[in-house]
Amino acid sequence: MHPAEWLAVLRIGVGLWWIESFRHKNKQAWFERGAGINWARLVAEKHPWPFVRRGFDSVVAPRPKLMAYVVVFGELAIGLGLALGFLTPVAAAAGLLLNTIYFVLMIKDWAEQGQNSMMALIELVVLGTHAWGHWSIGHAIGLF
Repeated sequence: MHPAEWLAVLRIGVGLWWIESFRHKNKQAWFERGAGINWARLVAEKHPWPFVRRGFDSVVAPRPKLMAYVVVFGELAIGLGLALGFLTPVAAAAGLLLNTIYFVLMIKDWAEQGQNSMMALIELVVLGTHAWGHWSIGHAIGLF
């Protein structure tokens, strides 16, 4: 296989990883009970960096239901964008942003840091190498 095709494999793989993150979430708990947002609130309250608490209080706390939908469906959109190669630079940048937020939020939970670090690294490689030139809807229809 050509190196550009291996980059497409990497892009598709991280996209499938995002889709799995969406798939395994208990949507009822997230949307009806605010489970993900409640967990994030507890993490933010105890976070050693004050800007994390301030950010949560100003962005997430005033709109918990909206933020639950943004996170859950954002993960799906990122996954589909990367796996299918549609609006790939946008999906990779959004994934990099979300992984960075997760990394900062869970700074004390080293069990999750490997996953977020590897996903962010792959998204950076996707952006830096323009890994949407093979096996992508965007390339097939002439985007980017």
